[in-house]
Parts: sequence; C-alpha cells; structure tokens
Amino acid sequence: MLSVVVGILLLVLAVVYVALPAQGLPHFLPGYDPTLTRHHVTHAAAAFFLGLGAFAYAWFSSGQRPSAV
Repeated sequence: MLSVVVGILLLVLAVVYVALPAQGLPHFLPGYDPTLTRHHVTHAAAAFFLGLGAFAYAWFSSGQRPSAV
C-alpha cells in the first residue's frame, strides 16, 4: 500500500516538474532556482520512472505467495 502512495506522489511530482518552470517550483523541491525560467525535464523523467518502479514493486509484491509443501 505504501508503494502505491509513493508511486502516486512521484507521478504528481513529475507533472509539477513539467508544468512549472524552475522559478515557479515550491522552495522545498530540488531544482528550485528563482533565476531560471526553464523546466526540469530530467527531474520530471526521474520522478516518472521512479513512480512507475514503485507501482511495479507494489504489483509484484502483492502476488500470491508460494504454498509451503
């Protein structure tokens, strides 16, 4: 359950990095710079793929457990 929440937060973070320039980011996010007007595409890609990884982890960890023989 925790990995699903982390995955959702990372996907939202990826959208924030794509939607806002560096000067418009919240101050607590890495990449905030009041002098830059460009977008952090690499930060967005990293957050996106980490979010997908969190979803993959949640999917594989929620599978059936092998039965004890």
